[in-house]
Amino acid sequence: MADSARIVAVVPAHDEEHTLPAALRSLAVQTRLPDEVVVVVDNCTDGTAEVAAAHDVAVQRTVANTDRKAGALNQALDRILPELADHDLILAMDADSALTPAFLTEALTWLDNHPGDGAVGGVFAGRPGGGLVGALQRNEYARYAREVARRGARATVLTGTATLFRVPTLRAVAAARGTVLPGRPGAVYDPAAITEDNEITLAVRTLGLGAASPRACLVHTEVMTTWADLWRQRLRWQRGALDNLRAYGLTRVTSPYALKQAAMYAGIVAVGLFLLATTLFAVIGQLGPPRGFWLAVTVLFVVERVVTVRRRGWRAMALAAPVVVEFGYDLFQQAVYLCAAAELLARRAPRWHHPDTQPVEV
Repeated sequence: MADSARIVAVVPAHDEEHTLPAALRSLAVQTRLPDEVVVVVDNCTDGTAEVAAAHDVAVQRTVANTDRKAGALNQALDRILPELADHDLILAMDADSALTPAFLTEALTWLDNHPGDGAVGGVFAGRPGGGLVGALQRNEYARYAREVARRGARATVLTGTATLFRVPTLRAVAAARGTVLPGRPGAVYDPAAITEDNEITLAVRTLGLGAASPRACLVHTEVMTTWADLWRQRLRWQRGALDNLRAYGLTRVTSPYALKQAAMYAGIVAVGLFLLATTLFAVIGQLGPPRGFWLAVTVLFVVERVVTVRRRGWRAMALAAPVVVEFGYDLFQQAVYLCAAAELLARRAPRWHHPDTQPVEV
């Protein structure tokens, strides 16, 4: 496949003049270069189109797109897919992300060795910056990468930061829309989904194809640099995940996702009860340091938090060791999950937030 396949990289971009150069530079230094790069300029008010043109890549402007990133990708794929052969591939990549140089080589090798997989997504790591909130996200991403590796690189989500699809996979998804899969017939991405990467993962797996994220397929992506931006990003992610499950219903594919959501919300209840009990014991003067069995549990918990980020170095381990800082981060995310559930129950329309970006280096 690596010798004969044609790879087209599709990069949807909405006001990404600052981050797009790093994304395009990362494509230009791949050990297996893409055969074509298409930047899909979507409702931009900045110099995104000019930046793309300066990097000598193809530019496609969306026409009357109201379907956000999914719509931009669909307009590009409507033009590109008919021109490709079944052995070709399409890389869907965010304009705020950068691939490591061996990404495409490693992804091609994986697909050659795993014919039942329909796509290979990246394992993402957060870029520097963002102070404490950025460091917490980088620790979170490191743990997610470790979790994926322990599952044998089986992907929970084909990340929107960068995923390499077989052309027949995308054609099969488009053909199944409106019948086997939710969405508009003929569309690769479901415009109703605000988490298009999570939704297309469910689509690929519903069609019986595998989805992988090998550790060698590393992507560096932006982190949210303020708590407000992080709140809006995670609210979209969680609301999108819940909406995707509602659209698909309970199936063999969605059952593990639904169980994970149920366990997560049960965990929120458990944490709430723990905090209530801790407060009551403190009020009556019975709160003290853990002893015996609970001391052993506490030590094991601290060790686990530290060990799971050791690949990131001593700073990440030092952030994890006190536990209380990351516990506060967990409480923040649990508040997001509760807000997403409340929005869903109230039938509020989901929202898409695009944070301000700054220039980045590969």
